[in-house]
Amino acid sequence: MKKNLHFVGISGSLRKGSYNTMLLNAAYKLLPEGTTMEIVEIGNLPLYNDDLQSGSLPEPVSVFRKKLSTADGFVFASPEYNYSVPGTLKNAIDWASRGKDSPLVGKPVALMGATQGMWGTVRMQIAFRPIFQFLNMVPVNKPEVLIGQAQNKFDADYNLIDEPTISIIRQQLKELATLATHAQIIKEVTTEQN
Repeated sequence: MKKNLHFVGISGSLRKGSYNTMLLNAAYKLLPEGTTMEIVEIGNLPLYNDDLQSGSLPEPVSVFRKKLSTADGFVFASPEYNYSVPGTLKNAIDWASRGKDSPLVGKPVALMGATQGMWGTVRMQIAFRPIFQFLNMVPVNKPEVLIGQAQNKFDADYNLIDEPTISIIRQQLKELATLATHAQIIKEVTTEQN
């Protein structure tokens, strides 16, 4: 069985100084031992167009999907736009979800979000549930990482400094690693049986 786990992290915000990108960078520093993560950009992806599925995919999409295919699990850190998932992140998921070779299908995923308001992206996270269900992804249900008043939880150098938040992110990533390990075991057993 593969010993080390590799995650791919995606921020749902393209904004410079995004609290969610800061959150993803904090998660990178809090990974469990024996786990790696690559943070993948989504700002260069074209708008999803099914006509582009025939023939070869646009190069940014091919590169994106290839990076996602290396993942044992995913970490999404996203703001909430209009009570839902930001269009840029939904666009990336639409590109990654297409076809029988989708790198998302069946994979474990951790979802977190930060906002300057009080609600901590709860509506965005609820809006993600049907997406995860359709893709048969396995979300970390507990603990939830819903960060309100994010402006008080990072320092001037974009470092996460709030200890309760650091603790809950560590717990969520540990749960993601557990799910990913279980998925590896099931895959190995299934392969041996076939």
